[in-house]
Amino acid sequence: MDVKVLGAANEVGRSGFLVNCEGTNLLLDYGVMFGKRGTPPDYPLHVKPKDVDGIVITHAHLDHSGNVPSLFVSGNTDVYATPPTFDLSKLLIEDMLKIEKNSHPFDLPELNNMMRNAKPVEYKQKVTKGNATFELRESGHVVGGSTVLLESENKRLFYTGDIKTNGSRMLREMDLDFDEIDLLITESTYSQTEQKPRKESERELVEFANEVMDRKGTLFIPSFSVERSQEMACILKNANFKHRIIMDGMALKVNEIMFKHPSYLRDSKIFADAINSSLSIREHSERKRAMEEPCVVISPAGMLVGGNAVYYLQQLAFDDRNGIALVSYQGEGTPGRKLLETGKVSTRGRDLSVTAEVKQFEFSGHADRNELFDMISKIKGNPKVMTVHGDTDSCTNFAQEIHEKFGFEAYAPNVNDTITI
Repeated sequence: MDVKVLGAANEVGRSGFLVNCEGTNLLLDYGVMFGKRGTPPDYPLHVKPKDVDGIVITHAHLDHSGNVPSLFVSGNTDVYATPPTFDLSKLLIEDMLKIEKNSHPFDLPELNNMMRNAKPVEYKQKVTKGNATFELRESGHVVGGSTVLLESENKRLFYTGDIKTNGSRMLREMDLDFDEIDLLITESTYSQTEQKPRKESERELVEFANEVMDRKGTLFIPSFSVERSQEMACILKNANFKHRIIMDGMALKVNEIMFKHPSYLRDSKIFADAINSSLSIREHSERKRAMEEPCVVISPAGMLVGGNAVYYLQQLAFDDRNGIALVSYQGEGTPGRKLLETGKVSTRGRDLSVTAEVKQFEFSGHADRNELFDMISKIKGNPKVMTVHGDTDSCTNFAQEIHEKFGFEAYAPNVNDTITI
């Protein structure tokens, strides 16, 4: 079994790994990486569609799924993922193409062709493709998200994709119930970082929400549309929050997809109660009227880049009774990062100081350092380890620490490297 690294080496984004299983070629993820605003997107190394026997998408985030349609410009192949991953991937890729017209080497026809070749797979369902057999396992990272357990010629590979080993209020914990493996490909995003316990972040968010309500303000929570928005609604509902919760933007479409797939949630009743008791905003005329009394507004985009978040930010940022809770990662060069670092937002071509109270809360969908080491401690066998999907220091240091702690042969690969097991 040979694994060629196409992307996600010493970087977060454009994940892609081509696995040759005695002549059967399986592509694990094929994502896109977005640069700073105004710069073109970046992709994994090109592979010819005729050289790929099947594609496995671990989850819907664009850095793992966003470039898959490029393989349907001049060819066809089977694509495997869980049902929620297909629904969410289609939604997110459609949105990417709408926002970034003519920026990608494919368009809606290729996306539709990809969906025609979709082969939905449930967790733990064994799939045989040529000389390879694989199954998907729960990752705890995002709705429908999975890891990949791949076997060929008595060699076994485990690819984490993105993981949150403990899960969340929305998702069950990661599934590590399998036998010995020969190769581990693990994400390293937060391998050098310890995160605040989630329950502590939840308590602090609820306290902040109540403080803003007490001063008759509105709390704005810009949040990723896929799962983070829904998690915020569930946290508030679970805390018996007494005020209205408003949801807007693409999060509403994600709500509908999640209602379609209740078995993929930790507790579908808590989710349904939280969403059904919130107010969905579908028309622009409803937005201002909805904020006439104290409430919480949950709306994408999580980094304040476009979407309805821009409208809410302009409406709420300049009143000191209001609050802004940043619950998503704030990428370099984004308006969210600028707000955190300078206390300012750009509006109508000018930088203005925000008077609303701004706080950041840790709700990462990725495993932190402690979770990653705990995951590796439960791996059976004596596998080689590839540390990927992190910056250079995170991947390199993590590999060295894995070798020191567990004795495994571990390294941080470069793009175009191939490892054989």
